[in-house]
Amino acid sequence: MSLSVQFLSLLAMIGTGIVAGAFMDMIGTGTAHAGKKSIIRKRAVWLEVIGWILVGCWTFYILYLVRDGAWRIYDPFAQISGMLLYVTTFYKPFRFFGRILLVLFIRPLLFLARLVVSIVSLVIRFIVKVLAVLFTPFVKIFRIISGKLFKRRVK
Repeated sequence: MSLSVQFLSLLAMIGTGIVAGAFMDMIGTGTAHAGKKSIIRKRAVWLEVIGWILVGCWTFYILYLVRDGAWRIYDPFAQISGMLLYVTTFYKPFRFFGRILLVLFIRPLLFLARLVVSIVSLVIRFIVKVLAVLFTPFVKIFRIISGKLFKRRVK
């Protein structure tokens, strides 16, 4: 393996460390901001374990693309240095980008979903109330007739 390939694979492992740090930070932030009784908070440990498994699989996929899956002893050190680089340098830009995504995409989508659900709920309530008003005379007639026909006789 040439020196340039080793250098590029080292940079790839540092890059996977940066992305892994951002991904795990995203999971940690998401679980921390979930409600105290939320299912996300209750399953936080499992989410982090699944996150680490995904990071590991993704890292080995990158290794497969870069070096045909060959693992070197400096790979874990490169990945740890990438995670430390994320914490020291890329933490604030990634958080800023995440806030922009939240404000521009996620919150409007959640608003639209809540709006659609509330409109559908209002339409269903309206239909139920209209049907209740239409069937009220029939219900009253049924109660009167059934009360007179099926009186219980006490001995």
